[in-house]
Amino acid sequence: MSRQYKIETMLTISPAKPEETSLLQSLIEKSVRGLSTNYYTKKQIESALIHVFGVDSQLITDQTYYIVRDGGQIAGCGGWSKRNTLFGGDQAKGTEDPLLDPQTDAARIRAFFVHPDWARKGVGTALLGFCTDAAIAAGFHQLQLAATLPGIPFYSRLGFDLVAHKEILLADGESLPLAVMQKSI
Repeated sequence: MSRQYKIETMLTISPAKPEETSLLQSLIEKSVRGLSTNYYTKKQIESALIHVFGVDSQLITDQTYYIVRDGGQIAGCGGWSKRNTLFGGDQAKGTEDPLLDPQTDAARIRAFFVHPDWARKGVGTALLGFCTDAAIAAGFHQLQLAATLPGIPFYSRLGFDLVAHKEILLADGESLPLAVMQKSI
């Protein structure tokens, strides 16, 4: 005889701190390697980890990048931005990142990564709700993001519309398909 048990978890969301950067980078690598294998080749994954996926320290400075914990374990990370950059960590940025106008521009949903052990357990949904509330409080009326291929179904379920497919050519010649998505809030 088997029984089903509903396990209640207490997710907490708190701003990431600069001293947690290496912890965040480790989570990002685990997330990408663990959840992207059915969507990208191994070469694309490793190249994207070098050239695109990583911590954006500006988000930490702006206090708009968060860590999701389940008890003492890090379950995910992600944030929102009032700046122009749509995606990519520090290694993908080369210029100043100007502020957006909340009345005319969409806030950016940025760098969501979930630990594979917590995938499909509400971590991303809780974090997106938290970020949406913060963007609304800052005066924004739209959200925009660049979704990885495994993220497209998640964001679609939460009301984001596909705006455009985008292919990023990485410095080593690999390409990374993404989708630009948007939602009114």
